[in-house]
Amino acid sequence: MIYVKFARALIPGAWLVDIAGAVLFAWGVASGVGAVASHAALALPAAWILCGVMLRAVATCTVDRIAVASAQAASRTRRADLWHRLLGGRLARLISSGESANLALDHSTAIENRDQRFSPIRINAVVGPLVVALVVAPASWVAAAIMLGTLVPFTLGMILAGTASRRAAERQLAALGALSGLFVDRVTHLPLIRHFGAETRIGRQVRAATGEVAHRTVAVLRTAFLSNAVLEFFSALSIALVAVYCGFSLLGLLPFPAPEKLTLVPAFFVLAMAPEFYLPMRRLAAAYHEKQLGEAAEQALAPFAAEPETYGQDGDPDGAAGGSAVSDNAGPAPFDGLHVERLVLAFPGLAVGPLDFDLESSDLAALSGPTGIGKTSTLAAIAGQLAPSSGSISSRAGTPLAGDAAAWAAQRPLLMTGTLGHNLALAAPQATEAEILAVAQRVGLGPVLARRGGLAMPIDHAGSGLSGGERRRISLARAILSARPLILCDEPTADLDEDSATGIIALLRELASERCILVATHDPALIRAARQEIAL
Repeated sequence: MIYVKFARALIPGAWLVDIAGAVLFAWGVASGVGAVASHAALALPAAWILCGVMLRAVATCTVDRIAVASAQAASRTRRADLWHRLLGGRLARLISSGESANLALDHSTAIENRDQRFSPIRINAVVGPLVVALVVAPASWVAAAIMLGTLVPFTLGMILAGTASRRAAERQLAALGALSGLFVDRVTHLPLIRHFGAETRIGRQVRAATGEVAHRTVAVLRTAFLSNAVLEFFSALSIALVAVYCGFSLLGLLPFPAPEKLTLVPAFFVLAMAPEFYLPMRRLAAAYHEKQLGEAAEQALAPFAAEPETYGQDGDPDGAAGGSAVSDNAGPAPFDGLHVERLVLAFPGLAVGPLDFDLESSDLAALSGPTGIGKTSTLAAIAGQLAPSSGSISSRAGTPLAGDAAAWAAQRPLLMTGTLGHNLALAAPQATEAEILAVAQRVGLGPVLARRGGLAMPIDHAGSGLSGGERRRISLARAILSARPLILCDEPTADLDEDSATGIIALLRELASERCILVATHDPALIRAARQEIAL
């Protein structure tokens, strides 16, 4: 970040060099016209023009290199922090994989484009016209006043167009996020959609979402064209007024007493500099779309850019009431059990809690309740993936849970293209093949290993050829391999026949002699096997 700030500090100086090049170029053109009129040599004017062109080229290349390098450096830092939050951090709400990808890739790219194209030009757009007017004033103060006079209504017009453009950009990004989430979800469940013959209905949903994106994009482009039209109008008006004034002044045809004496070379210098007055704002308008998209993306990422606020026992932020909270301020302590007090999770149309329960360091508890009541969300909050609205989650001693205290056995675990052994080893890269094989046998993957080539069996990202129960066994095997003291299981016996479910229940009871196990389940047999039931 120090490099980024230092690099961006050099940009204003580069723009001053660019304006200096424009001044040399304009003076060379004006001097050349004067030399032609007086039949003088053109060598010096040509040298002024060449120097101006070279200065502008160097300045433009410098700004581009600094802007790209600094924007990419800032984007790398932003993406690293954002991916950490989205993959393992505590979120204010659960989000779909499509929305996660949209936030991590598209939104971050929008901010990077803004930093590359708009941010370097912004300073020049504010200071550049004033510097140009200051340079023109010694040659013709009237021309400088004309330029500054057209700047006031232009600024007002750009403010109005920019406000509308920002709202349109925010709506466009929201529509893109919704489309990304819808597309990823529907592609993931494509076999199920085809099985139930829902292609037509899903197609209508996708068409409606893409139509919304197209509508929002057109609205953004409409406001972008409006802002460009405002700029072009006042730019043309300024140049035309300066040209008319200079021409009539040289010809002595002004309809009022001449406020200054204007000669040929200063007049052409003023004419050559007139387009430079609005050039910085032309550049700004060309990048204004990136600015609006970048700001909208930054606003959308704001809830994910920082750790969500935590709550103490009385619902006060950061444990102000003296209760223990999910916090990184205190150091982790050895796991001595789980303490949940007055835990509340709030979602639109749904509230979970308040929940109060305690688990021993070696325990088995069942989290029960109807489908959709919030069992998975409760596990996510305990795992540190979801920020509670209020309440506290801690060890029984009142200290925060360590970041590596909980292992998650999900209903649909993440699978990566590779082998079964590679997927199981994600939880314990240091584990030997013998240790991985023993855990795989322990969770009941023995028949799969025997049937499909052992740990070397190939697996794709969709888990093709694996049943739902086998996926859950892989997830449970990872949790065991992680050696973490708290295991959170989401429906571990779903999709299993009675004998297999009985085996998993026996395994969980065995694990409960050495670890703390909390399961979300509908299975009456598993609920009966638990030491306590936590009903939602």
